[in-house]
Amino acid sequence: MSSVSLAAPPVKLSSDRRRVAMATVIGTTIEWYDFFLYASAAGLIFAELFFKPAGPQIAILLSFASVGLSFLFRPLGAFLAGHFGDKLGRRAMLVITLILMGAATMLIGVLPTYEQIGVAAPVILLLLRILQGISAGGEWGGAVLMAVEHAPDKKRGRLGAFPQIGVPLGLLLASGILALMTGVISPGEAFLEWGWRVPFLLSFVLIVVGMIVRRSVDESPVFKEIAKRKQQTKVPIVVLFRKHWLLVILGALTFAGNSAAGYMTTGGYLQNYATDPNGFVGMERTPVLLAVTGSAVVWLAMTWIAGGLSDRIGRRNTYIIGWIVQLVTVFMLFPLVNTGNVWLLFLGLSLFTIGNGFTYGQQAAYFTEMFPASIRYSGVAITYALGAILGGAFAPLVAAALVQATGTALSVAFYIAGVTVIAFAATLLLRDRTGIPLGPDHEAEQSTGQIYGMAL
Repeated sequence: MSSVSLAAPPVKLSSDRRRVAMATVIGTTIEWYDFFLYASAAGLIFAELFFKPAGPQIAILLSFASVGLSFLFRPLGAFLAGHFGDKLGRRAMLVITLILMGAATMLIGVLPTYEQIGVAAPVILLLLRILQGISAGGEWGGAVLMAVEHAPDKKRGRLGAFPQIGVPLGLLLASGILALMTGVISPGEAFLEWGWRVPFLLSFVLIVVGMIVRRSVDESPVFKEIAKRKQQTKVPIVVLFRKHWLLVILGALTFAGNSAAGYMTTGGYLQNYATDPNGFVGMERTPVLLAVTGSAVVWLAMTWIAGGLSDRIGRRNTYIIGWIVQLVTVFMLFPLVNTGNVWLLFLGLSLFTIGNGFTYGQQAAYFTEMFPASIRYSGVAITYALGAILGGAFAPLVAAALVQATGTALSVAFYIAGVTVIAFAATLLLRDRTGIPLGPDHEAEQSTGQIYGMAL
């Protein structure tokens, strides 16, 4: 366990650090709004609009498979952004990934449906989803490094939580706008006809805002020092897998436990499960979207608390709390959802997000402290992308298939519990490196002692 003091003294943030924090949270919120908007739409309407000829059951599986498809291309985005982020800088990659994600999202908003152009519609939809995956794979690493590498040693968890809360903020924004469209602006058939397009087209405004904010911040001080000394690694990915492959695997497994659980809602599965008229619950779309929106607020709060708490008790201890809570609440989730009561649905989702927040808020600082400065962008981005594939990529698809095969959502609870236990075990194998020096002067220290019983 970590020996970090519970009485860490307060550290004031400079105006530059506050600007960096705001830039990372705003940019990440916009990026994940785009990403989660697709996933929510996949759970609610894309089976009808793009995959209907396959039949209702196969259509929903194809719709969820399209959500998971993007994860397979996250490593490509991570490889590209990691390589150039370690050679050219963190900030440039953040701007590029934001443009790529926004362009793909806006094009989905104008894409004709299957009824209009036939099989070309789902094909183009999948291509645009792949572009979203490439962008998501590269964006997170740059955002967390900008936040954590700017942070004081005793505030890395807190500043690292800013890009982390951009994820629940993105879910909140996506679910809230969809709820507004389904409940007020374009209810009923109007939502299927044109209303679903509006949230995708709104991405244009958000991208412009994100571009302005991200271009206003300075490059990471750690990368500035690396560039000044001309210490950039020629092929950082090769060094990463030659020297730190086991660390990448264990780090990916820790994130897999978080992402598999998180993608029950962010991947659109629970929205579909609760609203499917042929399923167990059969609720209306708008109340379900409002419950998801409300639970995103709880997730945000837990993520924020976990980031700050990890500065006091250590990243590893905060993870352990989160895994235990997640393991317990996953078995409470579906019985509450199955009541069909919107307040109990909200309660179930909110309880579940406590563990999800406590295994996410500290992750930015946790991953940043894992890797040496010269290959850090590659290490953070690739570990995150692989964890997303192992955990969240096809979690909605697996969940839908399990319910179809077993007739009960209890099978999904056991699936999430199994992934949680694996992530818990991976966490126990990794040392707590809270507060380790991050600069290029300490590469030797950053490269050793990450795993119990091994000196890599």
